[in-house]
Amino acid sequence: MPANLTLKALQKAFDAGEIDTVLVVAPDMQGRLIGKRFHAAFFLNGGHEETHCCNYLLALDMEMNTVPGYRSAGWSQGYGDYVMKPDLSTLRLLPWLPGTAMVMCDLLDHHTHEEIAISPRAILKRQVARARKMGFEPMMATELEFYLFENSYESFRDQGFGNLTAVSAYNEDYHIFQTTKEEDVMRAIRNGLHGAGIPVENTKGEADSGQAEVNYRYSDALDTADNHTIIKQAVKEIAWARGKSVTFMAKYDTAKAGSAAHVHQSLWTADGKPAFHDPKDEHGMSALMKHFVAGQLAAAADMTAFLAPYVNSYKRFTVGQFAPTKAVWSIDNRTAGYRVCGAGTKAVRIECRIPGSDANPYLACAALLAAGLDGIERKLDLPAPAAGDMYHTDGLAEIPRNLRDAAAVLKASDTYRKAFGDEVVDHYHHAAEWEIAETDRVVTDFELQRLFERS
Repeated sequence: MPANLTLKALQKAFDAGEIDTVLVVAPDMQGRLIGKRFHAAFFLNGGHEETHCCNYLLALDMEMNTVPGYRSAGWSQGYGDYVMKPDLSTLRLLPWLPGTAMVMCDLLDHHTHEEIAISPRAILKRQVARARKMGFEPMMATELEFYLFENSYESFRDQGFGNLTAVSAYNEDYHIFQTTKEEDVMRAIRNGLHGAGIPVENTKGEADSGQAEVNYRYSDALDTADNHTIIKQAVKEIAWARGKSVTFMAKYDTAKAGSAAHVHQSLWTADGKPAFHDPKDEHGMSALMKHFVAGQLAAAADMTAFLAPYVNSYKRFTVGQFAPTKAVWSIDNRTAGYRVCGAGTKAVRIECRIPGSDANPYLACAALLAAGLDGIERKLDLPAPAAGDMYHTDGLAEIPRNLRDAAAVLKASDTYRKAFGDEVVDHYHHAAEWEIAETDRVVTDFELQRLFERS
């Protein structure tokens, strides 16, 4: 059975009794998959044209609370519908869920059938269209890190989040023996993703106990964001089916390394040539690439709320734990926020090391692409690369230290108001403000431990 399905192949699989369920899904503001489970017969009989969902799905927080203050949806408007329009090019088998296929959807206005401006997939698609109008195909890949635990999600529900037990007891970065201990899960992830038509390259141990990474093939920007989102879903479901759990939190423990989603980026010409490569340049970087990177540096603070969307996200930016603290670029230096990889080769590209694994990939990729294209349009000059230990180098541009600062910069950003529109910036600024307000409101275990007796 093909990994990427056509309607005809789905019909054949249904007739053979191999598929009976189709997940019809779209990414929400947090990058989670939302939608419905269709009986395959209904999907084939017309359900593949469209279905509907409540428009509050782009106005909720992580707890599915109906957040007040959004202009797009609220009690005063009565919470109407969005159209979910399946993108049939994404129809695929999900081998880890018996008899199940999945299709990604775009969210459309119920009356005009125009794409919803604040929808993450639409935000990225508009920037891809902008790049194509300029004659380029944006290519990207994300490195997706997470922690794998022996505990089940159900044990957390019943007993709280104490006594987390990682699948390995010590740093397993590139460690073959340690990762053998989790191979039952990781093999299922690799094989499942391959069977779903996602070109997975490898899995590996990461820089702490129980930390892992999935790498998959460089692709066009929208395909990369779709794959990233499906991979997160697959990793959770495959681990859960084996009585284990994973977290994609940027920082789940003060003493542990954070989990990143580094984004590799380049532009290719319409005839398939790398537009970032110039063999005559010292580092193989074309003038176009230099403008692109300069644009990202110019907008680095403005975009941080899209790359690090939660209060917890900023706790990952820790000196000496391979997460950046400075918004500067370098040649193959992992202490910088932006690292040139493949210098001197046709594979030369820029890696943004700022996003955590909690980022919505559509928003992160769109924000990076928009800034890079702005740099090209304005022909911004690229400063000299930083070198050495950027953690301890003074005078370098800092990544915003918290969501409050990042949200304020986003709100005032001319770059993103021009690229995304006021509606999008205001919507996601409001989301950041809600996250801050909720964190300010809630009493934490840290406060109890620090103050219960001593205060």
